[in-house]
Formats: sequence, structure tokens, C-alpha cells
Amino acid sequence: MSENSESPSTEVVHHPHRHRYVLLADGRELGFTQYIDSGDDRVFVHTEIDPAEEGHGYGSTLIRGALQQVREEGLRIAATCPFVTAWLEKHHDFDDIVDPVSIEMRASLRE
Repeated sequence: MSENSESPSTEVVHHPHRHRYVLLADGRELGFTQYIDSGDDRVFVHTEIDPAEEGHGYGSTLIRGALQQVREEGLRIAATCPFVTAWLEKHHDFDDIVDPVSIEMRASLRE
């Protein structure tokens, strides 16, 4: 166990040029979630957390922070990423801005 038992300071940073939100802990990147914009929907397609940091709730911190930023931008949320989909099924804070992934949306994501 580390001598410093305090939790690191975390921050979710949007990198629009890379189409991702990144989770930083004390300035170190712990993970990211990737998205594709489709109309008014920000469609989350992939999420990764550093395997050495799994099990500490960082995935939830990342997704909550990213979705809050999407809400602040006035956009809606959709997800094909299994992690984000599962998170949304357990956490209903964003139900008012979640859209199902339609066949048309899936087709546009492939283009």
C-alpha cells in the first residue's frame, strides 16, 4: 500500500480534436472514452482504463464527467461501447438526454 492514502485529484478533460474525454489523476492519464458525433448525439464507442488502475471507480468517474460535459454542451448521448451502456443502465442521472442507437445511427457510424 502506498504511503499516501489520499485519493488522487481527478479531472475529466475533453479533447475534441481527438474525439475523446480523458481522465487525469494528479496529471497522469488513467483512461479515456472515445466518441463519434452523429447529429445532436455524441455516441460513445470505446472506453479504456489503465489495467493497473481498474477496480478503483475510475471508469465511473470518467463516464460521469464526460456525460456531464455533453449535457453542458446541449448535446444528447448514445452508446455502442459496452462499458458506457452498462454504466447508463445502472445510473439514471442522464436518462433525460440518452437516445437509443438506431439502425440509421449505426450505419452512419460506419461511414
